Amino acid sequence: MNILMVLTSHDTLGNTGEKTGFWLEEFAAPYYTLKDAGAEIVLASPKGGQPPLDPKSDTEDAQTDATKRFKSDAAAQEALAHTKKLADVNADDFDAVFYPGGHGPMWDLAESADSKKLIEAFEASNRPIGAVCHAPAVFRHTKGQDGKPLVSGKRVTGFSNSEEDAVGLTDVVPFLLENMLAENGGEYVKGDDWSSFVVVDGTLVTGQNPASSEEAAEKLLELLKHQSKTAA
Repeated sequence: MNILMVLTSHDTLGNTGEKTGFWLEEFAAPYYTLKDAGAEIVLASPKGGQPPLDPKSDTEDAQTDATKRFKSDAAAQEALAHTKKLADVNADDFDAVFYPGGHGPMWDLAESADSKKLIEAFEASNRPIGAVCHAPAVFRHTKGQDGKPLVSGKRVTGFSNSEEDAVGLTDVVPFLLENMLAENGGEYVKGDDWSSFVVVDGTLVTGQNPASSEEAAEKLLELLKHQSKTAA
């Protein structure tokens, strides 16, 4: 079971002068959920190397069991420091792809031609695609085999407008994720703000917020197990 995880390389929060990047919990929880299930994980990012960590996700009150485990895991830290360049990744080498969030993907992965090509390859071959929190931004320009937006007609979730408003970044982000998914024809649904909420539609798994990270990875694994049984 080979799984690709794609992280952002973008570290600037609009014009605020503040730093952003990937959200630690949204990487660490899925990483260990997948790894503990026996997955071989390859990490990639648009620029390769060390992806930028959103400093807000590294504060004391943002720590979880998964982030604490990561901080004492030298091998995982080493892997994160040397992510592959996204352009060099071959989609055919993997059974599934998972995108952790943080605000960074709103700028780079949402517009990345390499990411678009990768996602469309997974969709065309019916392999699971997972994205949590702000990472569903990666579906901004992706198309399905019918030429329509990939999320068109699908139930999807992601960081809600009310959650964006709560963190005070409604006017900072390049677009509102909830609006974009709906404009692309997705049936946007959400749970309570800051609570775990995950939607599965076909091979597409989306999680609403940081609390949804572990559950989103679990749902991705369920899809992979179901597919392997069907193939057998």
